[in-house]
Amino acid sequence: MNSGPDRTTIAAITSPADLPALPSKLPAVAELAVMPRGFKAGGLAAGIKPSGRPDLAVIATLEGSAAAAAVFTTNKVVAAPIKISRAHLNATEMSGGGRFGWADAIVATSGSANAATGIEGETDQADVCKTLASLLVTEPERTLAVSTGVIGVRLPMAQVRSGLTRLVPTLTATDAGLEAVAGAMMTTDTKIKLATTTLEMAGPEGPVTVTVSGVAKGVGMIHPRMATMLSFILTDASVAPATLHGLLSPIVQRTWNQISVDGDTSTNDTVFLLASGASGASVAVASPEAQRLGAAIEAVARSLARQQAADGEGATTLITCQVSGAADDYDARAIARSVISSSLLKAAVHGRDPNWGRVASAAGNTRLPDEQLLVAAGLHPTEAAPRAGRAPQLDVDKLQIAIAGTLVFKGSPLLFDRAAVRAAMDAPEVLIRVHLGIGGGTGEAFGCDLTEGYVIENAEYTT
Repeated sequence: MNSGPDRTTIAAITSPADLPALPSKLPAVAELAVMPRGFKAGGLAAGIKPSGRPDLAVIATLEGSAAAAAVFTTNKVVAAPIKISRAHLNATEMSGGGRFGWADAIVATSGSANAATGIEGETDQADVCKTLASLLVTEPERTLAVSTGVIGVRLPMAQVRSGLTRLVPTLTATDAGLEAVAGAMMTTDTKIKLATTTLEMAGPEGPVTVTVSGVAKGVGMIHPRMATMLSFILTDASVAPATLHGLLSPIVQRTWNQISVDGDTSTNDTVFLLASGASGASVAVASPEAQRLGAAIEAVARSLARQQAADGEGATTLITCQVSGAADDYDARAIARSVISSSLLKAAVHGRDPNWGRVASAAGNTRLPDEQLLVAAGLHPTEAAPRAGRAPQLDVDKLQIAIAGTLVFKGSPLLFDRAAVRAAMDAPEVLIRVHLGIGGGTGEAFGCDLTEGYVIENAEYTT
């Protein structure tokens, strides 16, 4: 095997510093659970999973309802918990159209997706919400629901009812309670996903610390067109539901909508963002406080999304693609997502093969998302419609590609030490940098390598 420079390339060796990683403008995040004020939570094993592992979780407010915002899957096969959550949000805030409202609790079941289960599955889900509402002494319409697991399998209602009866009295306003939720949500995850940040904001009697904390699950059937699998973010700031959704929607497009494990979009994808208001820090729409809170929420969402991509089924390596120099951020994000979604690129990363042609090809195959997602990301409908599904601007003569810190293509192939780049790729995370040389747009996306482990995990998923 040739361990020296790649003799098939034709240009001079270029410094890796020519294309550095893009700096983050978001606040720092710790991968741990910190319970915001105003919430309690917990999880346990109810018997939904044959394995006996934790499979039922509840997050509830301590006093009064929390403002709630949601983003759901765009898959046309929609699970029963999404249907009922939309209906409940709409019942508490009709102007929200099922996207935002008020909630006293979230219930999560793991082991059954309760998707494609017909009217019986919807009746089961309504019964879950009624049972939880009764135990919390609230209205069913003020509960939200998520489920994850095998499609086409109904919830074992006797176990769920019994589990809720045992769980609700034990809910605790502690970090351990929130961490228990993350554990009970897991299916094929190998690690719990946690993220927290804090910021100082103005309270009624002076500065207060506002906490933003999130949990998530999902490492397979991940190629979202909104969010990915199940993700909850909690904060103790005081925010109106509509304002909360205005913050959440574009954040989802920049974070969870920028990850891919296997190219499949789930029937159950859900992100909930709840604000208890218990800190006393009030956030008005389009205010500097809203911008700061939005940055904190995005930092938590980005961390959780990265953790999910890194824990992809069978994965050994997190793939990060950062794009700069695009016509705008929409083009940049589309190209980054196309690169990390490429099965050929995923396989190349697994084999530590610095095959930059896979990157160039994926960039050239890129298409922008549909109009609905472009609007959700912040593009005006009059601009989104003509751009939806179109190719972003790309000039191969201006294109630059770096793999694991080494520039390998700059309008034409560059001479590089293939063995050195292979060695640099032998790491928990491989950074791929793409520069288009067209404008100031930037974007990033996260994926993972494609391994034999993924095939083994999904070859007998239901058996």
